[in-house]
Amino acid sequence: MTLRQKKLLWRMIASGVLLGAACLLPLTGRARLGCFLVPYALAGWDVLWSAARNILRGNVFDEKFLMSAATLGALVIGEYPEAVFVMIFFQVGELFESVAVGRSRRSIAALMDIRPDVALAERDGETVELDPEEVAVGEIIVVRPGQRVPLDGTVLTGESSLDTAALTGESLPRDVAPGDSVASGCVNLSGVLRLRVTKEFGESTVSRILALVEESAANKSRGETFITRFAAWYTPVVVLSALVLALVPSLVTGAWTVWVHRALIFLVTSCPCALLLSVPLASLGGIGGAGRQGILIKGGTYMDALARAEIAVFDKTGTLTRGSFSVTAVHPVNCSEAEIVEWAALAEAWSGHPIARSLRERYGKEIDRDRVAEAEERSGHGVLAKVDGHAVLAGKAALLEQSGIPCAAPPEKGTVVHVAVDGVYRGCLVIADALRPDAVQALRELKGLGVTKTVMLTGDAEAAACSVAEQVGVDDYRAGLLPGEKVAAVEELLREKSPAGSLLFVGDGVNDAPVLSRADVGVAMGGLGSDAAIEAADVVLMEDRPGKLALAIRIARRTRRIVRENIVFALAVKLLVLLLAIPGISTMWMASFADVGVCVLAVLNAARALRPPQK
Repeated sequence: MTLRQKKLLWRMIASGVLLGAACLLPLTGRARLGCFLVPYALAGWDVLWSAARNILRGNVFDEKFLMSAATLGALVIGEYPEAVFVMIFFQVGELFESVAVGRSRRSIAALMDIRPDVALAERDGETVELDPEEVAVGEIIVVRPGQRVPLDGTVLTGESSLDTAALTGESLPRDVAPGDSVASGCVNLSGVLRLRVTKEFGESTVSRILALVEESAANKSRGETFITRFAAWYTPVVVLSALVLALVPSLVTGAWTVWVHRALIFLVTSCPCALLLSVPLASLGGIGGAGRQGILIKGGTYMDALARAEIAVFDKTGTLTRGSFSVTAVHPVNCSEAEIVEWAALAEAWSGHPIARSLRERYGKEIDRDRVAEAEERSGHGVLAKVDGHAVLAGKAALLEQSGIPCAAPPEKGTVVHVAVDGVYRGCLVIADALRPDAVQALRELKGLGVTKTVMLTGDAEAAACSVAEQVGVDDYRAGLLPGEKVAAVEELLREKSPAGSLLFVGDGVNDAPVLSRADVGVAMGGLGSDAAIEAADVVLMEDRPGKLALAIRIARRTRRIVRENIVFALAVKLLVLLLAIPGISTMWMASFADVGVCVLAVLNAARALRPPQK
């Protein structure tokens, strides 16, 4: 609790004590009024001052004006205890709201508190402390255990584990070694790292995140926009209605005190602060809650569109697949899986081809090139080599068939490396762009959330696209597309969705930027995604996991539900008390609850948006 909040709390306690004393004292007339004016002034002097100042600025119809008019009117007609109580209750409500909003904002700010203050740069043989903005691309920086990585870079020396939770929402540390890329904003957990800076601070991951968070605050959701427009005419209409309620029946019946009192109840009840505060806070909480999970949503507008997701369109390479070759299947013949992998990896020991690298990665051991002799690469076909004195052929079927060795085609689709040893066929390995581990589950979850159609668009060949489409289970796919053709395909899909639905496109490459901009919601894979894709997107998944998309939709839908709950609850309670005020059933105490009590409950409900939703 801040100092200002503590002062307000003590003021309300003192006002409450003085109110109780004033009610017990047997005073009448001006003496009684004076006793109640003391706690009233102590509780509400700042409210009265704010109302007067806002009137001078032309901002008349706000909650301070309504509360001031209602309580001053109650004093005029002799309802002293009610006037003081309503002012105290209003201020207590303001205190609760301030605490709740402060906690929500601090929680969101803590998620984004990833800007490093210092970078340790190596200059002239010494390590000097600099502002990250002063470090140039190509310089070497040192990151010690416990420090936050200040700039994007590549590891030169050292091994460590990184806490990436602030960026990706993933609690499991990520191990890094020389040659690995490191994003700014991560926390170094163990060893000392020396990094070569690859991006200046303004273009680094942490700067992009902070810029996206600032940008998100400027984009209002449809709920926020509705409440802003609603309040613009709602408050003046209610004030005029209160005047009519006070004047017309009083002129007819002559019971001025009765009808003015009912009009004052009308005024207190009508205060729209529950809506004006809780709806934006729910959107802000949803954005903050998503950020905690490694999902950056650039504003409430895109939160609404995510909640209405109907068609999901995916790029293939780097989105549903890893974007790098790996061995996806091994089919040994009269030998073990380990043996055929070892023969293929050693035979390809001297090759720089991506397929050769994927074979060595699958082998997973250090290559002993002394075991390999007479290696000969047949361009476009494969490799002939002596491994431990054995003649090994590794490559396409045509390479083996040239030596009269028959091959068997595997059931999987992809690049096939057949292996023969001493003229005997030993099986094959299938190499393909492997699926991301959660790609299949991501598509299932989207279907479970009511997404009616999933489509994959790719510039890859038909065979590769068909294989991936079958594995992940998309409803449709289109292959061999240029960037312009992807946009045309999205335009066609946009015509298929319903007016209330939205189309999402998920991509990661430079060529995806036009499509990301054209979709209702563009979602970029931010971990390895290109800068152009991240800038063009409306939502950024900071971890390269398509499964985060379903989580983003669940967060968006829960946030929208909370906004609707607040709107319906606040309007229903206010309408009930307003209607009961006309025949005189409502009291000033009920009006206070309809204003302050509803506001506090709505704010507390909005704070739920910070927590991750359950499946």
